[in-house]
Amino acid sequence: MKIVTKKLRSLEQILSDMKSVVVAYSGGVDSSFLAAVSHQRLGRQSLAVTANSPSFAPWELEEATALATRFGFNHRIIETKENEEPGYAANGARRCYFCKNHLYSHFHDIATKEGYRYVVDGSTTDDLKEFRPGGEAAREWAVQSPLVDAGLNKNEIRELSHTLGLPTWDKPAQACLASRVPYGIRVTTKILDKIAQAESYLRELGFKQLRVRHHDSVARIELPPEELCFLLESNIRRRVTSRLKKIGYQYVSADLDGYQTGSLNRSLRSGTINRGIQDKSGE
Repeated sequence: MKIVTKKLRSLEQILSDMKSVVVAYSGGVDSSFLAAVSHQRLGRQSLAVTANSPSFAPWELEEATALATRFGFNHRIIETKENEEPGYAANGARRCYFCKNHLYSHFHDIATKEGYRYVVDGSTTDDLKEFRPGGEAAREWAVQSPLVDAGLNKNEIRELSHTLGLPTWDKPAQACLASRVPYGIRVTTKILDKIAQAESYLRELGFKQLRVRHHDSVARIELPPEELCFLLESNIRRRVTSRLKKIGYQYVSADLDGYQTGSLNRSLRSGTINRGIQDKSGE
């Protein structure tokens, strides 16, 4: 038996032993896989919950809902307001902590009121190596991470997702819209809406793996290097520039370094986020 198959069997046993779970389900690669396996093992005793808010991209909600319907998940959408949390809006280095703390409080309430034994998330062994303040919130709310307990990494989850027939197996990595805003710049609903509109338009043009980084009056577009040539074709360039200016940006730029997950975390690694901004996030 392949190692990855053994890990899947381990995950199935872990979930069976849990008896009933609320799955933090965003529709990404990891949470979709967890929701699918949980549904297979626990049926109606598995509830996949998606938190909808201004920081959650509209197309992500549509895709998460479509997948849940296709595979028959016990699925629920709740409305959350993490963007109204002072620590989240301040957008310091611990923004993700305040976001997850808000979300997990809602998931915990559902589990407590409706008799689900655990809240589980899609964290993987790879996530343990990265800067993720949300992990602290998970520990505080006793959120379990079955994929970590089964020893699964992201590549193995993609492989197993393909085997299970999940369309998310090759889905690009996603993150909340606030991740497009540099640390220290206050996150507002207006800014999140501009980013959502800009990325939605680029997706309509056929771009899938992308980020529109918000730098006040400047929209900095990140795409895989091989797609930059298409963006810079005169007709596409004019259309993109025109639409993003209508959305509210004065300048539209293409990042020549290309698409990079967590590119705004460079300021954390370089130490350019000053102490005052970090402290502000804890208000």
